[in-house]
Amino acid sequence: MEADLVLLDCNVLTMNPSQPHAEALAIKGDRIVKVGTKEEISKWIGKSTKIIELKNGETIVPGLIDTHVHIADFGRFLTWLDLKGVKSIEEMQKIIEKRAQETPLGKWILGQGWDQTSFTEKRYPNIQDLDETSLDHPIVLYHQSGCMCVVNSKALELAGVTKETDAPSGGTIEHDPETGEPTGVFRENAMNLIWKIIPEPGEEEVLDATSLACEKIVEAGVTSVHWIVSSWIEVQTILRLRAENRLPLRVYIIFPADILDQITALRSREDFEDYRVWIGGVEIFADGFLAARTASLKEPYSDNLDTKGKLRYTQEEINVLVAKLHKANFRLVIHAMGDQAIDIVLCTLEKILKELPRENHRYRIEHAAVLNNELIQCIKKLDVTVAVQPCTIISEFTDWSATDRLGLKRARWLYPLKTLFDEGIRVSGGSDCPMEQLSPFAGIQAAVTRQFFPEEQITVDEALRMYTVNAAYASFNEDITGSIEEGKLADLTVVSRDPRITPPNEIEDIKVKMTIVGGKMVYQK
Repeated sequence: MEADLVLLDCNVLTMNPSQPHAEALAIKGDRIVKVGTKEEISKWIGKSTKIIELKNGETIVPGLIDTHVHIADFGRFLTWLDLKGVKSIEEMQKIIEKRAQETPLGKWILGQGWDQTSFTEKRYPNIQDLDETSLDHPIVLYHQSGCMCVVNSKALELAGVTKETDAPSGGTIEHDPETGEPTGVFRENAMNLIWKIIPEPGEEEVLDATSLACEKIVEAGVTSVHWIVSSWIEVQTILRLRAENRLPLRVYIIFPADILDQITALRSREDFEDYRVWIGGVEIFADGFLAARTASLKEPYSDNLDTKGKLRYTQEEINVLVAKLHKANFRLVIHAMGDQAIDIVLCTLEKILKELPRENHRYRIEHAAVLNNELIQCIKKLDVTVAVQPCTIISEFTDWSATDRLGLKRARWLYPLKTLFDEGIRVSGGSDCPMEQLSPFAGIQAAVTRQFFPEEQITVDEALRMYTVNAAYASFNEDITGSIEEGKLADLTVVSRDPRITPPNEIEDIKVKMTIVGGKMVYQK
């Protein structure tokens, strides 16, 4: 039998312990049929075989898997103004003015990525700066950290915000000290006053934006995603993309509990699970986020002793909800960041699994940020997996001042990756895009080089496992993806350098040369 595609002169990192390395591989249809030496693979070459010879240290790794992406939001952001790298408020104004000329009157202009520390003016933009660009379009521009935004008068008017408006808990509306009028700058929870009035995009806009997002994702070398959906409309978008052959990667859908009935009806369709799209886990939010001090802690926040965060459910309520989903045989993905929320979740899982045992449940805690040894041992005992977004580790310490917010003792146990690996707990990796950059190699670098509590650094091999074999395990797909083995789906990422021998602080600079999904080239640089 001859192969359809052969890759030669490769540095193949298989992530398969029984055959860690190879120098060539052959693909037939959507499957890997042979992994081995160049001589072994040459026997698979026929008249119609396509041959790709790699060079200059190019390396093949299993198709990378991102276990936490908000693709609809990412697609939407791709249509926004990109203000990263802008060097002045004046430069930003010119970018807005150009977009205003191309945008129908009254339609929102959205942007993100500005950073006042890079501006020559060394100050925040304000409502007057944005009004100078347009009074006919509502404008909102988000800071690169995502923790604040600035708006113009039109947006302020539509939001109904005046100098008498109180900021919601956990947020701030900045005011001019002389006039008392809003400056246009909203922080943290106050941003919701603006976000909630921005119109939702139409069906075709969502479709085109998510299609563009998928293209960008495969450019990053990602072959499978765990798509965090927020509504039934997103699920319909996924199905339509698949039907129109506009889905270049594999999708594991993680959906909110409030669309459970619709998902249950969909799950009865025999043609749904086709190795392209899977119904995945149902997500439950046990608490909020550290950045907004809504992650639930056992003790008060060190920089605000008046709050311990907030639980979304009581112990009794989450017991009832988890039991319902467990009995319905849904896979649980539970968002829990604070140690109090994680403790409550683990108590619930221990109770449910004792009353209704289920082998190989693979329930997972999303984020699992603030841990301690007792919680880690309980995670291990219950065989719960943990999904982490390594770039968030950097953000928590640099943008959100985690050490000040949690205190030194708790901050020491913020995302303790090395300890989790040493305890044999399976940790999968994701990006949390668009809140963090979409780059598995940036995530690997963050995990390998973390400067805050560096004793929790992990090896490149461990970090790579987060985005390959561990990620595949988290979605019950380790039999078909996650490693380069004969019989598995031909999902491959070809990169410019071997990450294991790349200087740690240069890993994120590794370039993706090709992305192959099911034996088909979906991206080539």
